[in-house]
Amino acid sequence: MSAQKLKPSGVLGGLAGFLGFSVLAGVLVTAMVTPALAVTSVAANNTIGVFENLPDFIRIGEQSQQNTIYANRAGAPVRIATVFKQNRQEVAWKDVSQFLKDAAVAGEDRRFYQHGGVDLSSVARALIKNSQAGEIQSGSSTLDMQLVRNILMQEALAKPTLKEQKAAYKEATQQTTDRKLKEMKLAIGLDKKYTKKEILLGYLNIIGFSGNTYGVESGARQYFNVSAKDVTLAQAASLMAIVQRPSAQNLSNPKFYPANKIRRDQILNSMLREKYITQKQHDEAIATKIEDEVHPGAPTNGCRNATDAKWACDYVSKLITASTTNPIFTEHNPIPTSLGATPEIRRANWEKGGYKIYTSIDLDLQNAADAAMAVEAPSSETRFALGAAADTVEVGTGRVLVMSQNKIFDDAPDANPQTSGAVNFSTDYPYGGSGGFPTGSTYKMFDLANWLQNGHGLNDLVDGRSPQRYKMSSFTAPCDPGALGGPDFPLKNDSGGGGIMTVRNSFRDSVNNSFMHMAQQSDLCAIRDTAASMGAHRADGKQLEVVPNTILGSNEQAVLTMAAAAATIGANGLHCEPVIIDKVVDPSGKELPGQPKNCSQSLTAEVAAGVANAMQLSMASGTSYPGNPKDGVPIGGKTGTGDVADHVWIMGTTTKVSTTVWTGNIVGHQSLRRLANPVTRQTYASHARFNVFKAIMKPADANPALRGGPFPAASAAMLGGTSATVPSLIGQSPEQAKALLESLNYEYADGGPVPSALPAGRVASTDPAPGSKTPVGATVTVYTSDGSLATTMPDVIGKNRHDATQLIVSKGFDPNNIQVVWVASGSTGGGGGGGGLLGDYCTVLASNPAANAAASKSDAITLNISTGKPAGDPGATKPPSGPGPSCNP
Repeated sequence: MSAQKLKPSGVLGGLAGFLGFSVLAGVLVTAMVTPALAVTSVAANNTIGVFENLPDFIRIGEQSQQNTIYANRAGAPVRIATVFKQNRQEVAWKDVSQFLKDAAVAGEDRRFYQHGGVDLSSVARALIKNSQAGEIQSGSSTLDMQLVRNILMQEALAKPTLKEQKAAYKEATQQTTDRKLKEMKLAIGLDKKYTKKEILLGYLNIIGFSGNTYGVESGARQYFNVSAKDVTLAQAASLMAIVQRPSAQNLSNPKFYPANKIRRDQILNSMLREKYITQKQHDEAIATKIEDEVHPGAPTNGCRNATDAKWACDYVSKLITASTTNPIFTEHNPIPTSLGATPEIRRANWEKGGYKIYTSIDLDLQNAADAAMAVEAPSSETRFALGAAADTVEVGTGRVLVMSQNKIFDDAPDANPQTSGAVNFSTDYPYGGSGGFPTGSTYKMFDLANWLQNGHGLNDLVDGRSPQRYKMSSFTAPCDPGALGGPDFPLKNDSGGGGIMTVRNSFRDSVNNSFMHMAQQSDLCAIRDTAASMGAHRADGKQLEVVPNTILGSNEQAVLTMAAAAATIGANGLHCEPVIIDKVVDPSGKELPGQPKNCSQSLTAEVAAGVANAMQLSMASGTSYPGNPKDGVPIGGKTGTGDVADHVWIMGTTTKVSTTVWTGNIVGHQSLRRLANPVTRQTYASHARFNVFKAIMKPADANPALRGGPFPAASAAMLGGTSATVPSLIGQSPEQAKALLESLNYEYADGGPVPSALPAGRVASTDPAPGSKTPVGATVTVYTSDGSLATTMPDVIGKNRHDATQLIVSKGFDPNNIQVVWVASGSTGGGGGGGGLLGDYCTVLASNPAANAAASKSDAITLNISTGKPAGDPGATKPPSGPGPSCNP
């Protein structure tokens, strides 16, 4: 600026200022007119020596500029955002209007083309003025000196730490004679090294126009929505009028227009005096109303003003500027070191700007995801805090193709929280502020991988019955023994189904108890390690927990994390951490690497093929089926549901692309099964996640570059399976039964007494039943007889039907269990008695059980009863017509 004041002030300040400026004037005259004397003469005074010892070189370097972020559409890069601390676009001499060049000289330094960096006549005038005002003013500042001051200020702001920035900025702007002297010396050096054209252009590219707007190009675009080469005379003078007092004479608010006009007209008058413009041009510009010239351009800074992929834009910015050193975060979010080796250097370079960041985002897929998200998880939902996110990564590389969310990215303080926000549900905490969400049964993908790693097979039988109760002592967690403290806990299957079933079918149906049974045969720490090798980690930066419930997805993770984990299966066990920056172009135009690829073989190809086999079944006929695109591309998937359906997930992968979609509560625990989308009228849990998933995967599969192929076939070892047959224990004592079961590696459980005809205390039944195929090591529940059903079958041969029935019931048998078979008289019927005479109809010929046999009161009883007709008669085996009382039961 050209009207700053230099302390001290007041009467004493006036005297000191007069003397100080006198010294400056004398030194400058001596140094500029007789430089040899100032350097070599033994008569040179101390002041000249001090002046000569000051640095005399400063470089017009590249100034802080805009960073540009790109995504891809149809394979070509498309600019989506500009991000900058200072809104500056450096332009060449030919791209600046002559009006601006002349207005700068006429308004700020009309002797610019005559002096050598410092205007001695201006210094003299300021000397007189300062002595009269009682203070030191900088009215003598030339364009060279203003450029020096701005360069020093910019260099201060580029320091890596805030402390260093403040110290350097204070030094560059302090109101002292020493600072003024240094500024003049550097201005002289600047004028020696650069041409007037270079100095004026440097000045026009660096000066501030209020706020974070710097340089004439950005100033012209901000206030007039035109480029610097196209401004009118009135606009040029108004723009340069801001320089004198940016906070009071800018054009951001009509209240500043009067002050701007006063200064604008002064500049126009000066331009006329210096013959830069004609009288007619002058008069027309003077008559121009400020409000007729101002046409503010649309805001462009930051990801909130991005044209597309705003959440991806913000993730990129935070990857570059985040200061976290937590290895959990830095391992899973590879650092783009092309901008610097430390967070401080990267942040400083980013703030200085001029970088072009080329991301991996595919705008065709991104737009499809955003469109589906707007319908399936609408921001119009007001009954609860609905959140949703979808992420897609490229299999085998980790390149992020989609980052979508149901909230619009807006980090402004006054953003509408209903529709907007700045918390990125896709990413870890340092890169968006989210602590992640419980992943539910999607975590079973990790459980299954660990199961197969440990030599088990997809066709192993496991106990998926529901509900079950588990002892904490039945699990192992050597990495954290304290995790297994606490009481026994119950568990039921989310779907209510279950039973003794294969692991493969358990995965298809997402059976909770099957996987808890599998965890008992493994090690919770080993399961965690398998998950971690596939990229699983908590979004809050804490270690993955290892309590039993974690195998059902209680660890909170980011959506992007799960997309990259699922991609591990599509890549034959190769896990790649997600990366979003493909390459960087620095301010000089040099192409630099993007994020480093961080890939490792976390699973063997054989294990990955086994997991893929089960995931394909889930998509073909299991819980993932509603998300199947059904477009002919092989795909595997897994769903997940929170404890109360407050979070629901689907993740799936082909051999080329992996996508994960989460829908859930940002706050609270509203069940997504109970509420229907006000737009689609479909429940969120049953439709939203699946519809978004298909909206992404269908166009991905239609792209030849992203269309997947067949998964490798699961080997016999992965399919394999071991099971055992439950032996018959009926009639044994509990001690005998337990000894036999334990010898066969079964777990014995006492089911208590049940009604039975066996002697009290003897084994009456088992679950599973004798002969059933069960998992090796499964629990067999043994039930013993209470003896309550023991009785004897009475002898009813020769009795009529009515009397026989009454006698049987008197022995405790259930009359509903009595069945009748009609037979010809004279036939023994295979029973235990001879036939009656012809005509003795309704007589009992035989019974089962036989007379006097031990029986159970719950047994079924069959009575063979005569029809009274001989064999061969057409009605020999039909009930007699019109039976009398003896044929009624």
